[in-house]
Amino acid sequence: MAKSSKLVAARRGKVLLVRRRVDGLWMFPGGRKRARETEKACLRREIKEELPKLKLGRISLWKEVKAKNKRSGRKMSDAIFIAKNAKGRLAIGDKKELDRAAWQKPRGVRLTATSRYIRDRLFPRKRRRS
Repeated sequence: MAKSSKLVAARRGKVLLVRRRVDGLWMFPGGRKRARETEKACLRREIKEELPKLKLGRISLWKEVKAKNKRSGRKMSDAIFIAKNAKGRLAIGDKKELDRAAWQKPRGVRLTATSRYIRDRLFPRKRRRS
C-alpha cells in the first residue's frame, strides 16, 4: 500500500499544481494516508483540505510508484490518480501549508522531486526534429 496519494489533473496543456509555502516548490496536490484509509479516500480528503472548491468527478488510479529518488535518496511510495474533469475555483484551504494553486504548463516551474518524477513519466519532453 502506498503511503500517500497524488492527483494529476490536466486541461488544455496545463496541469493542476499547488505551491508549498515553506520552500516555494510546486507539486501535484495530495498528501499522506492515515491509518486504515484507502489511497482514493486519502486523495479525496486531501483535496477537500487543500482545495475545498475543487470538484474532482471521477478519478482513476494511474500507477503506484515505489522508487528511490536518485538526487535525495528519499523513498517514494505514492498512489497517483488521474482526474478527467476537475473543475471549480482554486481556493486554498490549508493556508499554513500552501500559498498558491494554478493550472500551469508541466515544465518551467520548480517542482518537488516526486512531482518531477510524475511529470517526466506522464508528460515526457517532446523530441525535436532535426
